[in-house]
Order: sequence, then structure tokens, then C-alpha cells
Amino acid sequence: MKTLYFAAPSGISGNMTLAALLEIIEDDNYLLNELKKLHLDGYEIIIKKTNKNHIHAKHIEVKVEESHVHRHLSDINKIIDDSDLNFNVKSLAKKIFLAVAKAESKVHDIDIDEVHFHEVGALDSIIDIVGTAILIDKIHPDKIYGGEINEGKGFINCAHGLMAVPVPATLEILKEHQIPFKQIDVETELITPTGAAIFATLVEKVQDMPRGKIIKTGYGAGTKDIKVPNILIALLLEEEVKMNEEEVYVLNTNIDDTTGEILAYVQEKLISLGALDVSFSPLYMKKNRPAYKLEVILKLGDLNKISEVIFLETSSIGIRYRKEKRLTLKREEVRIDSIYGTLIGKKVYTSNGIKIYPEFESLKEVAKKNNVALKDLYDLFIRITSDGN
Repeated sequence: MKTLYFAAPSGISGNMTLAALLEIIEDDNYLLNELKKLHLDGYEIIIKKTNKNHIHAKHIEVKVEESHVHRHLSDINKIIDDSDLNFNVKSLAKKIFLAVAKAESKVHDIDIDEVHFHEVGALDSIIDIVGTAILIDKIHPDKIYGGEINEGKGFINCAHGLMAVPVPATLEILKEHQIPFKQIDVETELITPTGAAIFATLVEKVQDMPRGKIIKTGYGAGTKDIKVPNILIALLLEEEVKMNEEEVYVLNTNIDDTTGEILAYVQEKLISLGALDVSFSPLYMKKNRPAYKLEVILKLGDLNKISEVIFLETSSIGIRYRKEKRLTLKREEVRIDSIYGTLIGKKVYTSNGIKIYPEFESLKEVAKKNNVALKDLYDLFIRITSDGN
């Protein structure tokens, strides 16, 4: 499974993220050509190598001609929507800007539509955020994790005047997304609002670096010369996918005089009580009677309640059971937004990457509600998840 991991011992900013990711894809022209799809001018991107405390890193500077431009969220969304970038890039970039807008709205106690994007609305930050979305889409990781972020201390000057570090917008983003950070003995800002919003939007979980083989490394340099290396580290890993091993009971009984309707009801009831799997197999019993073999996989603590239901609801008078071990892949529920509403699926982690499967019952309910063909809804789910993953 391809995992992207951010290590931020010296904080995170937009240009640091962009530079670190660009080192991973190793193709400066790809980024420059994709950014042309924004149809913006008045800026120049300078990409160069630099040293931060003897660590070789990439640095990106966006020089802009304009000044004192204050944009609203709607203005930035229009720039993104009017571009020729693909859907995934547009969606991710807008999510990052939204994270900043929500924080600014909360800090200044104004409606989100009234937020003026000062530094973040300038062209350099548009390039940083949209560029980050472009490179994430190109790298296409299955998972994105990050470590604890370090922040400086003291005060800095910004568009709102002299501010304590962390600045209020950054602090609000860190609080809202429950991102752990630690202040170190450096008298400056290390986590910018843009950097915090990128981290909050991209990173699914803050944790130690997962076990796996490192495929590529990227070092993104910041603009400051401080006593610690002002760099963000991005690591692309081939993460080991662990299978879960657990003990279960496998229970079965043969039933030859219970109707199919009742057996279907029994199956639903057993599932609702926590059975892990319930299946029927046709067979012939003594005297050539057609029958069904009921097999149930269940947790060790559920044997009595599952057995009681079978005895109560069927004609079975005897149940066999045995303890077995089973291996399972990690899975989790996902919710996909569509024009017909929310579709529920299952995300499964394999050694070859993530696979997403639709949950049939969810699709069935949405299909009935919207009077749409189930097959069309299934195809839509596959198309959305294929584009987004």
C-alpha cells in the first residue's frame, strides 16, 4: 500500500509542502504545465536547490506582480472552478481553502462569505495550495499520515498586525482538527495558516511513521534561516499491510423441515445479533430429504445467543461447532456523495492498494428512493471511487 508521510520537525507552510512533494515526483515541468491550467498571470515560479543547516532541499518561491489583493472564498473557488484542472485537484484545493476560511471566520466572528483572504488570497498562496493538490493527485497515495508538528514561539507581524505565535487562524485549524503540535525554542512562526490547512486536509491520522519500505524522500525548504533545519520532509512508503488474525466459532446444523421464508428471517436475525457470516447450502439428508446446511461464523462470546435463536426459530435439535482461526484485511466504511445522495461502501486495504466496494443494501435504498436503475447507481459508485482513489 502506497503511503505518504509528512514529518514536520520545523513546521509546515504552503511552499515547503509544494517543494517536498515536487522532490517526490521529480518533474518540475509537470507542476509548471498543470498550473498554467489556472489561466492566471502576474507571477513567476522560481524553483531551486538550497541548503538548510547542511541539508540539501528544494525551495520554491512565487514572485507576484500584484499587491494588496483581498479575495473572498467565492473568488478563489471561481478561479479554481474556471480552470482546466481535473475534478480531484479542484475538489482538494477548495477543501484546503475552506479550512482556512472557516478558521478566519471563527477568529474574527464574521460569516464565512465575508472573510477577506489577505496573504492566503494572494497569488503565491493560490499557487501553493493548488500546486499541492496537483502533486497529491499525481502521487496518488493510498493513505496520508503525518507526525506531530513543531511550532515556534514569540510574535510576528502579519496583515492583522502583531500576532502571538501560533497565530489565531493557525491555532483554530489545529484545534478544530485536533492536530497535536509542540512549541520549540525558536522565536518565529513555523506553522502558517496555509500549512496548517494543508496538513489538516491531507493527513488522515497523526501517528509515528508506519512500518514499510521508503520509495522516495522529499525535502521542502522554508524561507527562514533558524537554528533548526527549516524543512518539511515528505516520505513515500510501501507500507506493509497487516492481516488481522482472530479466533471464531464456526457453527452448523442441517435443517430439513423449515421453510425458506423462515430461514431467510433467521439469517437476518442472526446478522442483527452480531453473526459475522451466515450461509445456507443445499444437501440431501437421510431418506433422501432435501435440506439446507446452515453455517454461521461468530465471535467466541456469542455462541449461546446465536444457538438459542437457531433452536427457537428453526426445527434444529442439534448444533455442531468448532473453533477456528481466520485472517481478515483491514476495512472501514466510506460514504460517497453523489447526485442521488450518500452512497455507502467498504474500503479494504490490500498489499496492492485500496479497493472500494459498494454496499448493496445502501445502493438498493438510494435506487428505490430516486427511482433510478440499480445498475446505473452501481456504475456511478464505481466511477466516483475510481476517479477519487
